[in-house]
Order: sequence, then structure tokens, then C-alpha cells
Amino acid sequence: MKILKNIISEYIISEYIISIILVLSLISAGSSECYPTPQYSYHPLEFINDGFEVDSLKEWNIDSVLLKKAVDEINLGKYGEVHSMIIFKDNKIVFEEYFPGHRYKWDGANHHGEWISWDKSTLHGVKSVSKSITSLCIGIAIDKGFIKSVHQSIFDYLPDHQHLNLSGKEKITIEHLLTMTSGLEWVEWGTSLRSEKNDIIGIWFQDKDPLTFILEKPLINNPGTTFNYSGGNTILLGEIIRNATNMDLDKFSEEYLFKPLEIDSSDWSLRYSNGVIEAGGGLDLTPRDMTKIGAMCLNNGAFSGKQIISEQWIEKCNTQYSNNTNIFIPGHASGSHGYSYSWWLKSYKKSGKDMNMYHAVGWGGQEIIILPALNTVVVFTGGNYISISTAFMILDKYIIPAIN
Repeated sequence: MKILKNIISEYIISEYIISIILVLSLISAGSSECYPTPQYSYHPLEFINDGFEVDSLKEWNIDSVLLKKAVDEINLGKYGEVHSMIIFKDNKIVFEEYFPGHRYKWDGANHHGEWISWDKSTLHGVKSVSKSITSLCIGIAIDKGFIKSVHQSIFDYLPDHQHLNLSGKEKITIEHLLTMTSGLEWVEWGTSLRSEKNDIIGIWFQDKDPLTFILEKPLINNPGTTFNYSGGNTILLGEIIRNATNMDLDKFSEEYLFKPLEIDSSDWSLRYSNGVIEAGGGLDLTPRDMTKIGAMCLNNGAFSGKQIISEQWIEKCNTQYSNNTNIFIPGHASGSHGYSYSWWLKSYKKSGKDMNMYHAVGWGGQEIIILPALNTVVVFTGGNYISISTAFMILDKYIIPAIN
């Protein structure tokens, strides 16, 4: 049951309807028992020889006053629980702060456990950011020749489930899984994540292996035509990698993604009882690890002079797929989005300029935000599990104006 609770928690989106009053209450009031009185002053970063160069805000004309205000408000709890905030600008980390907060705990109040001081060495559950990283692993598997094409049928790489290759499901391709357009029935958004009727919960309350549970679902839309958010799609991608490469997702990502990025503390911590890795929400990383993922994407697949993934795949990650438009992410204060190869897309005007970004999103306030126009990556981790994610509020109010 403990494992089940942990798994459920990776995907839970608050079942409560958060009113404007509650949102304003979150922004304006913090916990006096937990949050310190702000006394923040910016300090230059220390070089720690982990693959990153560091620099000061002053060198890049970034407004430290605005960022100080952001930190002060975070320390007051005005944005709920923010555990870390990193700004990577022009190939250097220029800002990095960590904040006290709760570890995740399924049965704790607000899913909060032990109160700790988060720091650069502490692993954090990145939740559905895992989906975006699984996508990168698919891209690398194609680059390396393990998988021929995203346009192949998924059943080319699911040898033990050929009996489910029927009723039009042979038309489902790897690309359809990446873009959440498989057409398979899947109920996740809009249904309580405390209910077995939600498929990402129900998958744990039956005796079938998870792939059978997913693939037995009826095909209700033509593949490639209709967006429907599905953790099941990403679980299938993880197993496609395993069958194509003879390596479990954790071993493959370690060898071909994390090692080249000098990431040595990743942990795919969640598996089903038959060993299948929970590829859609089960990864733990440090915020600096997340920043390395973002830095690689910002630099068209390269990091420290090494091409880790092809430029073509990175382009797919920041190009909207078909009609995946006007999607609102539950519990996320950022307006409508597009969706690509398991990355979210956002376009709007800021300070009179067109601002395009793509980002990986995880429940509770986990974000890898890539801003090509500003040559910047912003990373957040947090613990806002039953309230609205506030990362974009901070981004819009303080970070972009400070850089712009």
C-alpha cells in the first residue's frame, strides 16, 4: 500500500476546485511558524566543478533588486512552497537559491512530510517532468539507431503484447505516444485522482501487467488527431526503450543522457510490481541536474562541447504537434499551452516583445523552463501539491523583467 500511495502521488492533481479567494490567500499569506523573516542579499555563486560555470548578475546587467524581492516574497510564503530557483544565462549559472520546505509525504497534511532545508545536493521528485526526459531518451535511442523512426507502430517494440495489436491499434505510432494523441481511451484529467475510475490510479488496483491494462483500452479517436493527457502513453514509451535497447530506462538514461551531462545522482525510484519503470512521473533529480537538462536543450542538444542529442529532436520538442493547441494544465497558473514531443509550449508578449518558451512541468511546482530568446533556463522545484503552481507567477513578475 505504501508503494501504491507513492505512485498515486506522482500524478495526483488537486481534486479541489481552487477559487480565486484561495489563490489570493496562498499568494498573500505564509506560515509564520515555518518561513523566516526575509533578510536576503544577493551573493556571488561558488564554483564547485560540477560541469557548470558561474557568474554574477552584475556581469549580465540582471536586476538583482527584482530578484531580491522575489526571494523575500518566497521566504514569506507568498508563493506557497518554493524549494529552489535557478537561473542559467548565457551558459552560466547566475542565480541559485534554496528554501526550507517539506519533503513529500503521501499521507501528510498537504502531502507534506519532514521540514528540511533544501540544497543543491538534495534529490527532488520531479513528477511529470519525467515525461519530458523520457522523450529525450526516445530521441537518443533514435539517434543511436536502436529505434528506426517515430513513425513506426508501437507494436514493433512490444513483442509480448502482439495479441492486443487489433481494432486499428496497429496505427498507433511512437510519435502518437510522445504527443499524447494515441487515441486510446484514458481518463486522467478531470477525474478525481483518489478514485479507481481514474486510469492512472486504476492501473494499481488490478492484476494485469501495466502494459496490458493500457493497451486493452479501446481506441476512441484516430491516432494523431486528438490530445488526451495520458501517463499510460509515457509508460509505454519506457518499455519501448527497454525492448529496443535491451536496457531498462534507468540504465539507458544513465548511460546515454545523465553520464554525458555529468549527472551522477538520478533515481528512477518508482516501479510496478513486475519491474516496469513508472516513466511518466517516477524520476528524482537535483535542481542542478534539471538545469543541465535545460542547458542541453537550450544549446540544441549539446553540453560542454558534446552533442548528446540531435538538434532535430530538440526542434521537435519545441515545435507544436498538429492541433495540440489551447491546452490548460490543471493547477498551473500560466494560461493556455501547446504540446510537442512531451514538452509544453507557451507564447506571449512580455515588455512589448514576443516571448516563446518550452518547458517541462511536474506536479507541485517542478519546472524546467527554456527561454531561447533570452538565452536562459529557469528551474524551480516546490511542494505546492494541493494548491496552484506559482512558478510562472514568479517568472512573469520578477525573473523575465529582471533579465529583459
